[in-house]
Amino acid sequence: SNGTLNSNSVRFWTGQNVGWEGIVTVDGISYEWLGTGLKAFPIVDEIKSATPLTVSYDSQYSNFTFAAGPVQLTASFFSPVTPHDLCRTSIPLSYLQVSYLSTDNSSHSVQFYGDVDDSWNNYAASAAVNYDLYADAQTVGGNEYDFSETNDFPNWGDFAYSTTAGTAVNFTHQAGDAVNLRYNFLKSHQLTNVRDNDISHPVFAYAHDFGNSNSGSALYTVGTIQAPQINLLTSEGLQSLPPWWASPSCYGPDQSNLIAFHYADFHSSQGMAAQFETQLKADVNNYYATEGVSVSSNAPATPAPAWASAGMDSSTMDNFTRGVDQFGEAYIFDSSNAYGFLNPNDFSGVAVPDLSEAQAYYSIVALSARQIMGAYTLTVPPNFNGDQATRYNSSEPFMFQKEISSNGNMNTVDVLYPAMPFFLWANPDLLRYALNPLYLNQESGFYPKDYSMHDLGTHFPNATGHVPGDDEAMPVEESGNMLLMSYSIYKFTGEVQWLRDHYSKLYQWAQFLIEYALIPSEQLSTDDFLGTLENQTNLAIKGIVGLQAMAGIASVTDHLDDAANFSATAANYYSQWEGFAIDPSGTHTVLAYQWRSSWGQLYNAYPDKLLNLGVVTPEVYAMQSDWYDQVSQVFGVPLDNRHSLTKSDWEMWTAATCKPHTRRLMVNALAYWLNQTSTDKAFTDLYETIDTGSYPSQATFIARPVAGGHFALLALLRAGATSA
Repeated sequence: SNGTLNSNSVRFWTGQNVGWEGIVTVDGISYEWLGTGLKAFPIVDEIKSATPLTVSYDSQYSNFTFAAGPVQLTASFFSPVTPHDLCRTSIPLSYLQVSYLSTDNSSHSVQFYGDVDDSWNNYAASAAVNYDLYADAQTVGGNEYDFSETNDFPNWGDFAYSTTAGTAVNFTHQAGDAVNLRYNFLKSHQLTNVRDNDISHPVFAYAHDFGNSNSGSALYTVGTIQAPQINLLTSEGLQSLPPWWASPSCYGPDQSNLIAFHYADFHSSQGMAAQFETQLKADVNNYYATEGVSVSSNAPATPAPAWASAGMDSSTMDNFTRGVDQFGEAYIFDSSNAYGFLNPNDFSGVAVPDLSEAQAYYSIVALSARQIMGAYTLTVPPNFNGDQATRYNSSEPFMFQKEISSNGNMNTVDVLYPAMPFFLWANPDLLRYALNPLYLNQESGFYPKDYSMHDLGTHFPNATGHVPGDDEAMPVEESGNMLLMSYSIYKFTGEVQWLRDHYSKLYQWAQFLIEYALIPSEQLSTDDFLGTLENQTNLAIKGIVGLQAMAGIASVTDHLDDAANFSATAANYYSQWEGFAIDPSGTHTVLAYQWRSSWGQLYNAYPDKLLNLGVVTPEVYAMQSDWYDQVSQVFGVPLDNRHSLTKSDWEMWTAATCKPHTRRLMVNALAYWLNQTSTDKAFTDLYETIDTGSYPSQATFIARPVAGGHFALLALLRAGATSA
């Protein structure tokens, strides 16, 4: 929204402000680079706003540079994504490194000031605050209510804000009234090393004085530490699960030790993050280096769409922007026409010019990585009883997901499902750790339905299930999802015993799909914000592909008769499905069997390709690919014909099933949307494909872990497959 770090307050993903202030003083002039706290001060020559220069990001860092008089300030926010290191992944702290460099080759007197307030710990302004202040760490706590949230802010745990002297020659700290602390720093450029116990809602501040030098840096860490972390219903009753970092195999339960380890681990974490980033870039390049994947021209994939035949003559084309793309081919573009970049000869869609698809795809997945992992937490597993002890490994964590922004459910099956490609690419064991709590609940008899439950609890962090069966009903959706995710774990890890341990429950869900998948009754699918619908084509193919996955599960677990039956049923159902699903025109599948000329993204065909199940025919993949090219809009292909909105996760799933030209159209359209639109919120997966690409009226989704679906192409690479 054209905002900068120093023109808006720091915000939680909900949009609520949290206090975080950053000031750099250079030769007596103080420049605010983070937050807006100094806006309350009188306008004087000694107080200025730092001038924003650049913004960049990768999978690990968000980097900002500012001009502050004769120095350049760099602020790097670093949340390591280390999916193979479970201990580090479970640490709920992030880094901020702030550094400066003289731009005139001279030494300057430079001081840093940084403070946070208690809003990081207590959303309710009236809540009492308890805190400890040390020379290098500050922890803030309030009147705690374990396992509760207010407006998605946790009501329990300790907020930690820490630093050390770094390269400073003088290092001070203080807790007290915000205006007083900031005013005193502006005057003296240091703090008093005391705490004011009479302030009910203080700020907690550090000051670094680097003396006269041409460079310097300070490292901060920040985050909320919660122990216990999850409230889980088990056959032993409710169990409070400690965080995984507190386990003996990690750092132990002392949070001060955790803070100290995390701070000292900065350079090691940087090294691990660099390995992840290097692998990410290499795999993106490897995917596009695969024979038959890359596109070397903008030749259209299909004939001109039907809408292009009317009123498109030379006079109307004069209103279009004209250009030449990176392949030397002409294009026309008018954002008001909603149809994106067009071939001027036949008006078919072409990809966004001047950006390689590999670059576009990297920009998407790099932005997604931290958002995905930020929705999960790893805990010590519960105490198991009886045969549970043989099915679950007590030396492995449980993983819990919060369905951020859409409703706060725990381990929502149809949110884990779209996120699946990230885990299959990054570390498939993480997906297994997330499914284990769902299996434990249902195998313990806590869910009364024959189909899979929708989620593990109405609101994070209470994984108390739905004993009355009162969860949001998505019977075909979730049953198919569980079969497909479970089989994918085997395909990517070779873990057979895990499937054997859960075969009975998997078989139950497959039997449900045999009865209800081919012709789904009126029900919700994962896109529940669009309401119920009967005879959903995309939902039916999920169930059918799920049955073929069950055939694979039965085969590898030595249930060979079951395997033959499930496979035969899937083949029979698919044959019927084609008759129901393909529009009489023969150009696309319909959204619902009864709606001729309707259409929608057939994203549930992706697991068929990913897992090499061979259910969907090449002809159907090709037909769909050609169709998407004709209905693409400025910012991508709509989810279906009823609306102009799309979902980025499903579009990347769909892209992975398409011909290279159509896949490129989708990938580049998403990257184009990222670059052309503005917002003050985190990456959304739901947006309009026309006009300004804004949030649709149906829902506003923010910071959701379904961004894992953006890794659909990399999961194909890991599986040894490519798009159609």
